[in-house]
Amino acid sequence: MTPFELVEPGSLREAAALLDTGEPSVRPMAGGTALMLMMKMGVLRPTRLVSLRAVERRCFEIAEGPEGLYVGAMTSLSALGRSPLVAREAPVITGALRTLSNVRVRNVATLGGHLAHADPHMDLPPVLIALGARVTIADAKGGRTIPVEDLYAGYLQTTLRQGELIAEVTVPRQGARRASYLKCTARSADDWPALGIAVSLATDDGFVRDTRIVIGAATDTPMRLAAAENALKDVRVDDAVLGRAGEAAAAEANVVGDAHGSAAYKRELVRVYVARAVRAALTPVTSDR
Repeated sequence: MTPFELVEPGSLREAAALLDTGEPSVRPMAGGTALMLMMKMGVLRPTRLVSLRAVERRCFEIAEGPEGLYVGAMTSLSALGRSPLVAREAPVITGALRTLSNVRVRNVATLGGHLAHADPHMDLPPVLIALGARVTIADAKGGRTIPVEDLYAGYLQTTLRQGELIAEVTVPRQGARRASYLKCTARSADDWPALGIAVSLATDDGFVRDTRIVIGAATDTPMRLAAAENALKDVRVDDAVLGRAGEAAAAEANVVGDAHGSAAYKRELVRVYVARAVRAALTPVTSDR
């Protein structure tokens, strides 16, 4: 690695000001799991790293607020997976974290870094989008809040502007909604997925009234599948309905191939896993905690 300067500001606003230089070689560092690998490979050669390890304590906390579940961006993925509050309010997040990489990575990686890295193979973006989560972004003067789905612009690209940092994620109260997350890997269970699919739905008297279906890994960015969602609107779920939803999803998804599977293979996964994920969301789960 090439030499670089390391600075450790005491607040997000101070960190944002240090990043807002117009110089692309100045980068933020949260957990650093992806950043350090890219630096070792020579993909990134920053002249300055702005560490976020000393920012406000709130950025490391998980709490329940009036709008739902609040998670600070510097919360480690391990802390997120162990949180009883997360397990109660959004158990699909807890389940997804069990096979998200390995424990060594989860102990260091942060939620904000996980989202900002924008690798389409990440597990949590589809889950958070399905749950209707929002991300609060801080800069030197204030900030803004956007849906998580609006964070992504392309492969390894976000809509974060120069000098902006993810501050927190808010997951709205789910009420009676049910959710699931399934991933298909070509290797071990904790490897990058060939497909990740998250489903959140509301039911009424046996009918599905509202559905959010989001895929990752098979596309350049997390993608909602509106046609598949419409196929499930105001119906009782059976094999025929799930078949139609799977076909709609496979036709709609902008699938791309990579080392984890060809585009044709991933399209077939989308067709099959939509039905499985909806079934999983509708099936009552007995807690093992």
